[in-house]
Amino acid sequence: MKSKDIFINNNSIAYELIDKFEYPYEVLNKIGDFILEKGKTLNEDYVCMNGNIWIHKSAKISDSASINGPAIIDEGSEIRHCAFIRGNVIIGKNCVLGNSCEIKDSILFDEAKAPHFNYVGNSIMGYNSHLGAGVILSNLRSDGKNVIIDKKYDTKQRKVGSFLADNVEIGCNSVLNPGTIILHDSSVYPLTSVRGIIKENSIVKSMENIVNKG
Repeated sequence: MKSKDIFINNNSIAYELIDKFEYPYEVLNKIGDFILEKGKTLNEDYVCMNGNIWIHKSAKISDSASINGPAIIDEGSEIRHCAFIRGNVIIGKNCVLGNSCEIKDSILFDEAKAPHFNYVGNSIMGYNSHLGAGVILSNLRSDGKNVIIDKKYDTKQRKVGSFLADNVEIGCNSVLNPGTIILHDSSVYPLTSVRGIIKENSIVKSMENIVNKG
């Protein structure tokens, strides 16, 4: 599935990067380089730390948070207690990265929220997407082989997480397996293991019971 079919709206400082590539997984290894170039163009509303971390002056950063660059944290976002940003991360406007969450090689579109004990690895969360407490966006197969999305798209990468479109809601303690794509306005029940491509306006009660919101 192509990037243009997942990320329809330009609600991210990183959209110009995503728009360059046909498939979303092609973006993941380019995030760091993009940050280093984009950071040079940001205005005085951003504070540069350690030469490769740009934080908007309106962002709220907990003293206990750990931030490794390259990274951009945009306007109005909140990085809470003991959050761990491992590098190559873009946090959009009015996002939340919450208590004890970990994120790497990922993009959060504006208004995206991972507020409680979440892992976001090699993933892109679309506008206003939300992870319930304990949700894991897994990025590595148990056998360590390259991730193949929906048995169709060989990413040729060992680490690929999930791609969530706009307004996706993931219930508490669910696990999205490597290479999962969830299209806009869909929801996942708590305690669900999800894989493959989920159509827009769906409710995933289980992989055997997916219904249209209709």
